[in-house]
Amino acid sequence: MKQIIIIGGGAAGFFCAANLDETKYKITILEQNSDVLQKVKVSGGGRCNVTHACFDPRELVRFYPRGNKELLSVFSKFQPGDTMDWFDQRKVSLKIENDNRIFPESNSSQTIIDVFLQETARKKVEIKTKHSVKEIRKAGDQYTVITNSGEFIADYIIYTTGSSPKSLKIIESLGFKMVPPVPSLFTFNIKDELLQDLAGTSFEQAEISIPQLKTEENGPLLITHWGLSGPAILKISAWEAVSLAHLNYNFEIEVNFLSESIEEATAAFLEYKQSNPKKTIAQSRIFSITNRFWQRILEVSRINPNKQVAHISGKEMETIIAALCKKKFRVSGKSTFKDEFVTAGGVDLKEVNFKNMSSKNLSHFYLAGEVLNIDAVTGGFNFQACWSEAWLIAQDLNHL
Repeated sequence: MKQIIIIGGGAAGFFCAANLDETKYKITILEQNSDVLQKVKVSGGGRCNVTHACFDPRELVRFYPRGNKELLSVFSKFQPGDTMDWFDQRKVSLKIENDNRIFPESNSSQTIIDVFLQETARKKVEIKTKHSVKEIRKAGDQYTVITNSGEFIADYIIYTTGSSPKSLKIIESLGFKMVPPVPSLFTFNIKDELLQDLAGTSFEQAEISIPQLKTEENGPLLITHWGLSGPAILKISAWEAVSLAHLNYNFEIEVNFLSESIEEATAAFLEYKQSNPKKTIAQSRIFSITNRFWQRILEVSRINPNKQVAHISGKEMETIIAALCKKKFRVSGKSTFKDEFVTAGGVDLKEVNFKNMSSKNLSHFYLAGEVLNIDAVTGGFNFQACWSEAWLIAQDLNHL
């Protein structure tokens, strides 16, 4: 019986193992940590954002800053609808939330982990944790995988290690061309009096731009203890991951907290001023932002909170609106989610045949997941790439 060694016990590795034909192959998963499926466990705040309700491959690839061209053919063979069917066949109920993210009905990532463990147990897949791969050697048609706990012979290797520097070095030593990895999906570190002590304040729709890169993004925004986060920031960090690394994470951003133009905000202010002349500016609810944020805007704009709206000068109104619609911040550094860390970079995509995820240069060698120079914005897209790529590998091996 031919031996398949899957290196990396994460999303792609397990999905591949769960779809392989166990009557044709002896399958072993080698995982360097003491636990498998660690990213699946912490994804979506422990709920596991399995995929995203975007069922048209041409639409779906737009969420991938790197790998979008290559993934079009992959998603045309296995897309989020197929992922939902796969789990449904295994009695795992999924639900689509208002923002189109898909989670298990149970709201627990353990449900997803359990189904993978059941499937691999049923197929008698051997799972070896605390097996750290040191080297892979090719000899003829086979591979020798050298770990800290002995050697393994493989007829086929499926490399799904994620993007740890060590795993990238191992694969580079096999002759793969690499794109240097840089973080993607990170939050911006900002020290500014406007944000101080307002952690947890959120904005339903904000606009972010990085003038230096002539790029902009919109979406929900969140003030954190260290600066700004939320989908708008994470999206722009993913699309500009390489450029921001070149800037050493030191740059200026412009934020429009209202997603309204200066003209629209001015018109709303003047209308409110006319209707509520006697109200104090502190009590005025002109824009849909939290009261705490409004008070801070007045504070940083140096405006007396007890002043009646009728007495707010044109200059003062301009200052308030500029702070809401055109606020500039200096970003000095980034914070990544340690557990949900995503990188841009990895194996150069020209090295891979996307019909079956095999190496173009090494026979019987497949790759999937974050080891490739493919990444996506948040929302279940990174997992979907793992499921689709892993499924293709399993199909290819099952039909050999």
